[in-house]
Amino acid sequence: MKAGVIVFPGSNCDRDMIVALRAAGFEVVPVWHKETRLPDGLDMLGVPGGFSFGDYLRCGAIAAQSPVCRALADFADGGGYVLGVCNGFQILTETGILPGALMRNAGLKFVCRTEGLEVATADSAFTGGYEAGARIDIPIAHHDGNYLADPNLLQRLDAEDRVAFRYLDNPNGSSGDIAGVLSANRRVLGMMPHPERAVDPAQGGTDGSRLFRALLDSVVPA
Repeated sequence: MKAGVIVFPGSNCDRDMIVALRAAGFEVVPVWHKETRLPDGLDMLGVPGGFSFGDYLRCGAIAAQSPVCRALADFADGGGYVLGVCNGFQILTETGILPGALMRNAGLKFVCRTEGLEVATADSAFTGGYEAGARIDIPIAHHDGNYLADPNLLQRLDAEDRVAFRYLDNPNGSSGDIAGVLSANRRVLGMMPHPERAVDPAQGGTDGSRLFRALLDSVVPA
């Protein structure tokens, strides 16, 4: 199975995502942000964390205008699997691929620690390796991770079972304690916590590895 990982100026988690995907069994190729088309044969696309274009204007706003994001949108619209983490989640909301917005943390400070999450649904390619309601520990590192959604959007996300993860101790003020959301077709996941930083015991935990293995199992042909 083949995965691509987009690299923007300022990405700093692209190597981590590549390592996590390879450890799960994917063949992985980096994709520079100025590319206008994706490599052939991709099964999934990763949009990593970091500080694309220095987080000028708004986090992810400039990256969302990169040439590769047109191909990213087409890939998502065509049913491709997409995982956006931290800055990648911000980019997915800026492109409109995922709903809502990521704002400055409620405490106005950068937060960096391992955070407890609840798996809100197991009904997706990304979360199928967990049980719904399970607690997992995944690192966070962000300044603008406050997921903003109005009451109508929150109601729709809940009704459609599209909240993937919730914070147990909301570190940033996110609406509904939301840490990750799914697209309407459930093939795109955006999340602020970093599962790629929890795939090896040397990192302090391996709860993130099940996400990558579940994704691989979902794209392997029957």
